[in-house]
Amino acid sequence: MKTLRLLSFAIVTLFVMSCSAPEKDIFFEAESMADHGGWVLDDQSMTQMGSPYLMAHGMGEVVADASTVINVEQAGRYHLWVRTRDWTARWDKEESAGQFQVLVNGKAVKTTFGTEDENWHWQDGGMVSLKAGENTIALHDLTGFNGRCDAIYFAADKSFVPPVGEALASFRREKTQMPAEPELKGEYDLVVVGGGIAGCTAAVSAARLGCKVAVVQNRYVLGGNNSSEVRVGLSGLIMQKPYENLGNLVDELGGVGHWTNHEARKNPNTERSRQILKILEKNPEKIQHNAGPKSNYEDEKKLNLLLAEKNISLFLGVRVIGVEKSGSKITAVVGRDITTGKDYKFKGTLFADCTGDGDVGYLAGADYRMGRESKAETGEDRAPEKADSLVMGTSVQWYAEPQKENSPFPECSWAVEFNEKTYCPLSRGDWDWEAGLNDNQITEIEYIRDYALRAVYGNWDYLKNRSPKREEYAKHKLQWVAYIGGKRESRRLMGDVVLKEQDIVQARKYDDASFTTTWGVDLHYPKQIEGFSEEPFRSYCDVLDIKPYAVPYRCLYSRNVENLFMAGRNISVTHVALGTVRVMRTGGMMGEVVGMAASICKEHGVLPRGVYQKHLPELKSLMQKGVGTLGFPEADK
Repeated sequence: MKTLRLLSFAIVTLFVMSCSAPEKDIFFEAESMADHGGWVLDDQSMTQMGSPYLMAHGMGEVVADASTVINVEQAGRYHLWVRTRDWTARWDKEESAGQFQVLVNGKAVKTTFGTEDENWHWQDGGMVSLKAGENTIALHDLTGFNGRCDAIYFAADKSFVPPVGEALASFRREKTQMPAEPELKGEYDLVVVGGGIAGCTAAVSAARLGCKVAVVQNRYVLGGNNSSEVRVGLSGLIMQKPYENLGNLVDELGGVGHWTNHEARKNPNTERSRQILKILEKNPEKIQHNAGPKSNYEDEKKLNLLLAEKNISLFLGVRVIGVEKSGSKITAVVGRDITTGKDYKFKGTLFADCTGDGDVGYLAGADYRMGRESKAETGEDRAPEKADSLVMGTSVQWYAEPQKENSPFPECSWAVEFNEKTYCPLSRGDWDWEAGLNDNQITEIEYIRDYALRAVYGNWDYLKNRSPKREEYAKHKLQWVAYIGGKRESRRLMGDVVLKEQDIVQARKYDDASFTTTWGVDLHYPKQIEGFSEEPFRSYCDVLDIKPYAVPYRCLYSRNVENLFMAGRNISVTHVALGTVRVMRTGGMMGEVVGMAASICKEHGVLPRGVYQKHLPELKSLMQKGVGTLGFPEADK
């Protein structure tokens, strides 16, 4: 995995060096720098702000420099511009959290960046001398608190100011000299967009049943919320009636690293539970369901499972930014490499939107909903009287561990303010560190994540430096804070059936019953803290227990984009019904069913709706057999 990324960086470095002539200007994206150092690559808000960017996510400790080499044809004085933002300025704080410098051949320019504007903008770095030939450019973090850089531009024309707004995209493409047309990366029976649990199982299921599959994933790791970047454990029971072999593939993908003792202790007398408890006894660190050690989420295991499938072509670090259609069918998706900026085209007969946000469906004009439907519309007991935009939010989890010596933490004047009544004396922030329930989880994701970071850092600052418990926590150090938010809800793509709460509670039977949901109807709401003046950063849950319920297949394809499947939290359900189906083992079974349906589409030349109309018995037969390896793979070892 690391080798793949280094190769892409090397290619970008050569491109940056070659494109400096003949116009003399030098422009490069920060994410294309040859060595990211301690900076992380963030593409969560790429659609909104125009690009991925590098961020100094040091949790209060300065990170290592990011650097690259540019080739300058002609020595001279250039006007330096850096696209950045002061991410804490919108909260009217005097101190800028994310400050950094630009080093040219080891020497810092006079300007300190990340200090001027709350919006993404071009910050003026003044005049800089570059020598002919190779010059080393570096980003030097000053705070460890999430300074961010999108692009660097050395302008030969001293008076030129780089554009903003709509003109920026054209400027960016012109300066990077990217091809006008995307490079074709093949034609596939099924193109799966999104490499979370549902996307992985959809791809493997279809591949094992004879489909040629492309998986397009916007990050460099697989697993989505269950990756080491987000660290949410898998929930929901698998291998349930009526199709007890659905979920074997989920087991292959996740393994014991994602089990907690929760399920096993609820049903301790089954052979499966005895296996789980035996493994957990030997590996107690694996009990940590959320915000656990990186190893618990087994990124490499997911990667290796997909790489082992000969029918799968895997494209990591590619975010889908467009679709091509013919009538009501998608013919191709276009993705952009988040490191190089190069565009690729993936043609397909069928497509599966496993993005969580319903990105492919949205781009293709699929019917979708966001927020809560009204009680009058759905008839659900827990729907509000009036429709609104409330959703379940994004969790930014974290944890701290004791060290041998005292571990200081900087005071954060720009962070959320706490006092003795409002602070949280904790060493771990679990699922309930949840923000943005009243915000748009797509267009405002950078704001939501940033506010959550301010809450984490502000609480830790108070706990470590001023709280009554500061001596108790003196040796504790922040070990991990997520910078990729763990989302629960955004767009839901509408299918031929829109699942409602009463379907589940009343156990309504559908002839196309497929995967089984077992998680309670678990809805989240903002938690108010007495005396706390800023917006909520914690949540609470309201759970309605259910009996296992088999969800209709018709929730897994779009009602108006004919060749589009979906699996994961963006399937065809109401806001309330999403409370049960959104957990990841359940989503993994959705993916298994989508892969099976795709194989039927290929064999008979039908579309997703045609599977229900003409080949439902065949789908039921496949669900009965399953596509995963029977048993609990880790227990066999």
